[in-house]
Amino acid sequence: MTNWTVDQSHSSIGFNVKHMMVSKVKGAFESYTAQIESSDLADLSTANITFVIDTASINTRNTDRDNHLKSGDFFDADQFPKITFQSTSIEKSGDSYKLTGDLTIKDVTKPVTFDVEFNGKGTNPWGQEVYGFEAETKINREDFGLTWNAALETGGVLVGKDIKIQVELEVNQA
Repeated sequence: MTNWTVDQSHSSIGFNVKHMMVSKVKGAFESYTAQIESSDLADLSTANITFVIDTASINTRNTDRDNHLKSGDFFDADQFPKITFQSTSIEKSGDSYKLTGDLTIKDVTKPVTFDVEFNGKGTNPWGQEVYGFEAETKINREDFGLTWNAALETGGVLVGKDIKIQVELEVNQA
């Protein structure tokens, strides 16, 4: 097995959630590590994938909102400083995959499945092979203990339940 490194300057872990039932708030986690072991990334089905995200690195471009998300109302970043994902199975279908694994947020672990697209491989200016992937899934935040909300006078709630998670990766050999 070969270890692969995520090029963080060309990668991202982002999300979006409905706000006030009419728009979306987008954000990202700025600090994370990943371990990817695979004999050949052209066939991701042989890989073992682990992500560790620093909860306090959440960035929605609004300091007050970010501080609220780090608080006990949501992620409780002081008590639960990491979000983790550990792959358990990967099924290939053409250039796409179903990546299933255990996602842990706060003290709750649930299986999730990402739809993954292989974007191809190339050679960077330093002669290194690089591989690109996109992954997406949707989770119910309340399943992970993220239950804070506020009712709106006009009906509905301030924060939607469904969170779309998007991961964009560029990786090269460690």
